[in-house]
Amino acid sequence: MVSDDLLQATVLQLADNNITDSYMISPPAPGVTLGITLPVLVLLVKNVDRFFSFEVQVQDDQNFTRRFRASNYQSVTRAEPHICTMPLLLDKGWNFIQIDLEEYTNRVYRTRYAKTLQIQVHANTRIRRIFFAESVTTYEQLLPDLKLYSP
Repeated sequence: MVSDDLLQATVLQLADNNITDSYMISPPAPGVTLGITLPVLVLLVKNVDRFFSFEVQVQDDQNFTRRFRASNYQSVTRAEPHICTMPLLLDKGWNFIQIDLEEYTNRVYRTRYAKTLQIQVHANTRIRRIFFAESVTTYEQLLPDLKLYSP
């Protein structure tokens, strides 16, 4: 945990020269899943001008486990039977990222999103919030407690 000067708040920082060595995973116990059915993953993360990636594991209506990985070091999208890797373009500073897992699952695998099993966030970033929502929204429509700055 570090204090972010811009937000004047405590945030979680993940930092390492090798992004595979430092990460947070939820849930942390093997064999346990999140079971979240809300289809939109929302991340409020800071671009620290280093490699960064996150991965979300979902289950579709065919009972297959699918993974979506976004990273700022990849330049093209690749779709394979169980993983889709995508480039992630981050603005300077704090970023509001939304991933519509229902839409991605349908477009990439031609199946329906059922639930989120796991999320893994790798270094290098600062995390203010990670949550799930019912639908894609604008930053302005977020509840005050979910925004970067407290009201």
